[in-house]
Amino acid sequence: MRSQVISLTTGSSETVHDITPQCERFAGEQGGDGLLHVFVPHATAGVAIIELGAGSDDDLLAALGDLLPADDRWRHAHGSPGHGRSHVMPALIPPYASVPVIGGRLALGTWQSIAIVDLNVDNRERRVRLSFLSD
Repeated sequence: MRSQVISLTTGSSETVHDITPQCERFAGEQGGDGLLHVFVPHATAGVAIIELGAGSDDDLLAALGDLLPADDRWRHAHGSPGHGRSHVMPALIPPYASVPVIGGRLALGTWQSIAIVDLNVDNRERRVRLSFLSD
């Protein structure tokens, strides 16, 4: 298994951050067929395979806002208001995803992208581990 850690800054607002280009580059460097595993080692972030740029990313954040409101209901209550919801989110959007790689290329659907979903405005710096399992 080959592995690489990338770093990114998600910013000071809730975000759906596209990491498809970094994933494509890593998979292409490995060549051949296999499986790309994407893992974010943070308790308050997730990995989603979703269409981006056509409003779906905003729709996802709105849906998470409806499901996990940023208010004072959360028992995990340190940090910014509603911070506890960020710790619940990975149960809905897991911190990992796997994508087939064929001939060094991600086998994503036409409109699919790989994104980090981050509701935690208190932690802007994220690491993402990309691992390639060859056949």
